[in-house]
Amino acid sequence: MSRIGKRPIAVPDGVSVSLAGRVVDVKGPRGSLSFETSDDVAVSVDAAVVTVTPRGRSKRARQQWGMARTMIANCVEGVSSGFRKELEINGVGYRAQKTDRGLSLALGFSHDVTIDLPDGISAEVPKATQIIIEGTCKQRVGQVAAEIRRWRRPEPFKGKGVRYAGEFVFRKAGKKK
Repeated sequence: MSRIGKRPIAVPDGVSVSLAGRVVDVKGPRGSLSFETSDDVAVSVDAAVVTVTPRGRSKRARQQWGMARTMIANCVEGVSSGFRKELEINGVGYRAQKTDRGLSLALGFSHDVTIDLPDGISAEVPKATQIIIEGTCKQRVGQVAAEIRRWRRPEPFKGKGVRYAGEFVFRKAGKKK
């Protein structure tokens, strides 16, 4: 039995959830998101609660039960409060700048790396060594943050690179005489 799928999803004030066939539409103050559920689960929408139940006892139905509940809960949280990822840049000369279309990163290459942000994703650069990615879709926010980090992953000897805020980088000892 899914322990995640059993929990009902509370819908906060200002957020509306509607069901059209298998498509769950969620609208809120930060925008709207939709999620198409599988045939293996049934979704019911009450006034302030959304519940997901499996339609069978197969393994796939139980897998889809927890996943569908989590995806709908992420849609509700995204349109009400949104998601954010913070990145830190470590290294001499490594810095970030906000441009009109996205970000410009100096990461030790012979050129600056320009990143165009997709629709629904915004970025802030409060300091030259800090980037904050915000949006309504948890998957897209995480994907954009991962793509930025991929340009210069933190290396284990000096710790230089782009890392998530609070990420621990295992440090290795250098050469020994």
